Amino acid sequence: MAEFPSLEEQVQAVRAQLKPNSRVVFLSGDFNVIHPGHLRIINFAATCGDFLVIGVSGDGLGNSLVPEQMRRESVAALGVVDHALILKHRPEEFIALLKPHIVVKGHEHSRLNNPEKSVLEGYGGKLLFCSGDVRFSSQDLLRRELYEANLSSIRKPQDYPQRYGFDTRQLTDLVDSFTGMKVVVIGDLIVDEYIDCDPLGMSREDPTLVVMPILAEKFVGGAGIVAAHASGLGASVSYFGVGGNDAAAQFALEKLQGYGVACTLLNDSTRPTTLKQRYRASNKTLLRVSHLRQNDISNEIAAQMFDQMRPALDDAQLLIFSDFNYGCLPQILVDRITEYCRAKSIPMVADSQSSSQIGDISRFKGVSLVTPTEHEARVAMRDSQSGLVYLAESLSEKSKVDYVIVTLGAEGILIHWRDCPTGIITDQLPAFNHAPKDVSGAGDCLLTCTAMALTKGANIWLSAYLGSVAAACQVSRVGNTPLTAAELIMELKL
Repeated sequence: MAEFPSLEEQVQAVRAQLKPNSRVVFLSGDFNVIHPGHLRIINFAATCGDFLVIGVSGDGLGNSLVPEQMRRESVAALGVVDHALILKHRPEEFIALLKPHIVVKGHEHSRLNNPEKSVLEGYGGKLLFCSGDVRFSSQDLLRRELYEANLSSIRKPQDYPQRYGFDTRQLTDLVDSFTGMKVVVIGDLIVDEYIDCDPLGMSREDPTLVVMPILAEKFVGGAGIVAAHASGLGASVSYFGVGGNDAAAQFALEKLQGYGVACTLLNDSTRPTTLKQRYRASNKTLLRVSHLRQNDISNEIAAQMFDQMRPALDDAQLLIFSDFNYGCLPQILVDRITEYCRAKSIPMVADSQSSSQIGDISRFKGVSLVTPTEHEARVAMRDSQSGLVYLAESLSEKSKVDYVIVTLGAEGILIHWRDCPTGIITDQLPAFNHAPKDVSGAGDCLLTCTAMALTKGANIWLSAYLGSVAAACQVSRVGNTPLTAAELIMELKL
C-alpha cells in the first residue's frame, strides 16, 4: 500500500495548481453523504475566492461513517471544488501551512470555540460562517439507505415469457452476444443540463418566482445517449451528428469518448449545439430553456456527413436513426443512407421524437423497427380516433416497417409484427417499473436494446421484452446515463 502523503506534501500539491494571485478558500468536514446543506455551504465557499480546497476528515476522525476515499471522491466530483484531500491532521494544522485567504465553516460553529481563528489572525486570513440549513443528518440518510427495505420497483410479467417460450438464460445469453456488435448511430445531439435550485419564494416587486441555483449537472442526450447505451451494452459504436463551435459540443465529445463511442461531430456554424436547461426545485421542473436551431443542415453538410459515415456503414451490423427533429436528418440524407444500407443488407431502425417539435416517423421507409409514442404515431398517420392496433397496422403498412412498438408511458408498450408467421400480430407489455425516478431516456434505451436483440436473431416478442427490462432499469435512477450489460444481466437474474 502506498504511503499516505505528509501534510507538507498535501500543501505542496495544492500550491502547484494555483495561478498567481489566486484567492484560496478552505472548507473541511466529514461529508458522509452529500446533501443540500452541504451543497449550499460548498457553493457559498466557492463564491468567496478563486480556488476551493476541501478537506475530508480521515477515517476515525470526526463522525466519519463512510470510507474516507469514497467521501473524498464524492466531494471531488462536484464541479465547484478545485481540490479535495483527506485530512489526517486537525484542520488548523493544515491551515497554518497552506495559509488560505478564507476559511468557511457552518453557522452552527459561530458561537463555539474555533481553533482556526488564532491561526488565521496570525497571517491575516478571514473566518466566515455560512448557514447550510441542514434539516437532516448524513447519519439519518445512511440509516435509511442501509436499514430500510428498498425492494426493486421492477416487476417483470411471468406469463409473457412462458407464452413465447423463452427464459432468463436465453435473455442473458442474448445480452452477452451483444459484445463487439458493430453499430452506427446518426441523429441530433442534445446536451441536457439540470440546474437544481433552492426556492426562495415570490418576489415582492412582481409575481416572479425567485430561486437560488445550488448544483448544475450536464448529461449527453438525444442520439448521443442512444450511442452511449449501445456502447454500454457491449457494442462497438460509431456516432455521427452535428454540433456548434461551443462548450456544449466539446462536453458531449469528451463524454461520448469516455463512454467508448467513436464520435464524429460535423461543425455547423449556423447553429449552436442543442442545449436544454431545466431549472428544478423540490424535484419539479420550474422552467426549461432550449438553445437550438431547427432548420435542416445544408446539402453540403449532409453530403459531408454521408461521406464520413460510409466507411463505418461498410462494416456495420445495425444502423440506428435517432431523430429529434432539430435538422440533423433532412430527408435527402435519410433517403441516401437508407438506399445504401438496403444495398448492403444492413438492418435499420428508427425513432423520431416530437414532444415540443413536429416530426414524422413514417418518413423512415423500409426500416425494420420504429418506436413512436402514441402521439407521434397519430401525428404521422393524421389519425386521432382509431384504436392502437389499427394505428400500428396503418403505420406499418404506410412505411413498410416490419415491427412497430408504440410506447404508452406508464401503460407500457404495444407490439405489432406485420408479417408474423403464427398469425399473432399484436401483443402488449405493461410498464415494468411502477416507481420510476426519472423517465428521461426510457424510449432511447428501449429502442437500442430491442434493435440489438433483433439484429442478433431474436424475434420481436423476446426483443421487446428485453428492451422493456432495459427501459425499466434506466428509469430506476436519476439522470440520462448509459445502461451497461452488467446492470441489465443483474436485473434479469433477480
